[in-house]
Amino acid sequence: MMTSKEQTIIKVFAGRKAKQFYLVILSEGLMEDRTMINTVINVVLSGGSGTRLWPMSRKHHPKQLLKLNGDDSMLQQTIRRACQGNGPIVICNEEQRFMIHRQLQEINCNGSMILEPVARNTAPAIAIAAMQALKQADDPVLVILPADHQIDDELALQKAHELAIQHALKGKLVTFGIQPKAAETGFGYIRVDEAVDDNGAAVMEFTEKPDLETAQEFLQQGDYFWNTGMFVFKASVYLAELAKQNPEMLACCEQAFKQGIEEGRALLLDKAAFGQCPDDSIDYAVMEHAKNVWLVPLRSEWNDLGNWSALWDIADKDEHNNVERGDVLSEDCSGSLFYSDDRLIAAIGLDDLVVVDTKDAVLIAPKHRVQEVKKLVSKLEQQGRTEHVNHREVVRPWGSYDSIDQGPRYQVKHIEVSPGESLSLQMHHHRAEHWIVVSGTALVQRNDEEMLVSENESVYISIGEKHRLSNPGKLPLQLIEVQSGCYLGEDDIVRYSDIYDRVENEN
Repeated sequence: MMTSKEQTIIKVFAGRKAKQFYLVILSEGLMEDRTMINTVINVVLSGGSGTRLWPMSRKHHPKQLLKLNGDDSMLQQTIRRACQGNGPIVICNEEQRFMIHRQLQEINCNGSMILEPVARNTAPAIAIAAMQALKQADDPVLVILPADHQIDDELALQKAHELAIQHALKGKLVTFGIQPKAAETGFGYIRVDEAVDDNGAAVMEFTEKPDLETAQEFLQQGDYFWNTGMFVFKASVYLAELAKQNPEMLACCEQAFKQGIEEGRALLLDKAAFGQCPDDSIDYAVMEHAKNVWLVPLRSEWNDLGNWSALWDIADKDEHNNVERGDVLSEDCSGSLFYSDDRLIAAIGLDDLVVVDTKDAVLIAPKHRVQEVKKLVSKLEQQGRTEHVNHREVVRPWGSYDSIDQGPRYQVKHIEVSPGESLSLQMHHHRAEHWIVVSGTALVQRNDEEMLVSENESVYISIGEKHRLSNPGKLPLQLIEVQSGCYLGEDDIVRYSDIYDRVENEN
């Protein structure tokens, strides 16, 4: 018979909505065996750059932080699927820390962050998350979720997760597969050893983004699945497998974790140690070599939104099969995607094209060639340009600025400071600044004096004067900044203090 203690546990957890806890029945002989309850921690991978969704996606503002398909960003959509009760662990680039913190706040999620000082791919990131999770619970099960996926059926996802957790508790490294619907060359593939039922099957082989002919062969064989990049396993099982397959990577991760600095709910990894870590994905570093990998089928529409054609696939279309976002006027166009971030896009007689307009770049490409956008981004980087790094409007922890005009010896910015926020106390060697308040009230520190500057008022900051701009109000502060001088680069900043503890030369 089931003990009274087991009955109490089942009653407590059966009605609990927090996805961090699951009741797992290991066998039909529960009455003789004891029930096991494990903590489940969601780990959200948000370190990608999304280069194939350029020019909307940039290095410092990648696709997972964009609202491409709905009112929430892709990161927020992922967290809403995972974040109930205690928040998840979000792994991101150090430069995205404040943007991600703001997005967590917007959806009232109290997740923690692991901040990578340099990008080292998914295998080291997950290893660090496993170490952090082991500090929070006794060998928890990790649910690894990329931050940039579109999943339509959340109930199917939950059922797949629950099944995967059962396999993970038995020591399996579990991955999720999607039954292919086409010979897709933009996805990885997973081969299983037998026909897959709802319980899944053992994994035999991983293949990364094949050519079209190979993808067509996989589709005909029927024993291949699309690789979703989602995984479930116990923290100890993953670390043990990494120690077997790549001990050098594990040692670097342990050192970076041990020497990391905790700041509130964020862990900043040691840059020197993490920089020595091999750069590799979980597929290459662990999953392809492990003998205990299991695939669970995900019975849902799924897309990793890896390019503009993928976004066209999932978006609502008009009667001419066009997708239109923003200010768009089209005539005699079909099967195209028009995405305007700012200006009017006017199009006539275009078929199966992608047109994406931002404040500083325009992309025009046939829909079937959007995979090649990555080549353009590489060229921008090779030429030393910056359009792949930041948008013209740059997000900062205190708000944002938009460089609306510039020329020889001058630059004009629109600045927005969020309520209660403040720029650093700083000085410039080569430029003066003139601030005109458009709306709200600014608290300005200039050398040893402080002053309130209201709407339609202005203040002048001379070269060499210490100054700080703050918003003491409850509404956003909007102002126009006119810079003048012989050098106007963002690195002309001497910072004296900063409430965000930044050390880079940025406002």
